[in-house]
Amino acid sequence: MAQASNPVSFDRIARPYRWLEYLTLGPLLQRTRLHFLPQLLTQRRALVLGDGDGRFLAELLHRNPTLCADAVDTSAVMLALLTERTGTARVTPHQQSALDYQPTAPIDLIVTHFFLDCLRQSELEALIERLVPHLTPDALWVVSDFRIPTGPMRWPARLYVGLLYRVFGLLTGLRIRHLPNFTSALEAAGLIRIGLHHRLFGLLTSELWRVQPRTNAKSKESALQ
Repeated sequence: MAQASNPVSFDRIARPYRWLEYLTLGPLLQRTRLHFLPQLLTQRRALVLGDGDGRFLAELLHRNPTLCADAVDTSAVMLALLTERTGTARVTPHQQSALDYQPTAPIDLIVTHFFLDCLRQSELEALIERLVPHLTPDALWVVSDFRIPTGPMRWPARLYVGLLYRVFGLLTGLRIRHLPNFTSALEAAGLIRIGLHHRLFGLLTSELWRVQPRTNAKSKESALQ
């Protein structure tokens, strides 16, 4: 959970963030972030929202040497760590809420790792609605996050996610306590999911979404003939 729309501060946990992560789920969060990395190597312009200390972005830039990225986070310390870790002019940091960020160029990749869980449903829908018009026709959106699985793991997952929210609330002031439904919001915005991978009995999800190809009227008419 790297960033929030509320007046909260992640500066206090920025430097120990990596170790706090390892204390909770070991390397699983980073593995979840990196799952679809091989599918992101032809993108050219990325918008990275709340990547924390920049471990994913550093790996992405290393694997994709032609990519440039805008990194948005409310935490000055997180952005400083991200800038130091990536160490390249190909990254432009923006210290502001993602809800206020306005892209200035077409985007072919959006990265949201453990970020959407810090938004209310209405904020999530507004964010997606504002960003989608800036996506190129072949753009990808990669998501890593917590989820509540079905079956016997449902209640243990609810308890665990609830505990995480309370701990982060104490450390940062985050007041959100429930996971938003990003699936319905992305689908409503016209994106389709093309990749899905679950870890830890479904508690963690890695997802790859794509802008849905547009079918013009002539193509529809031809298909009907």
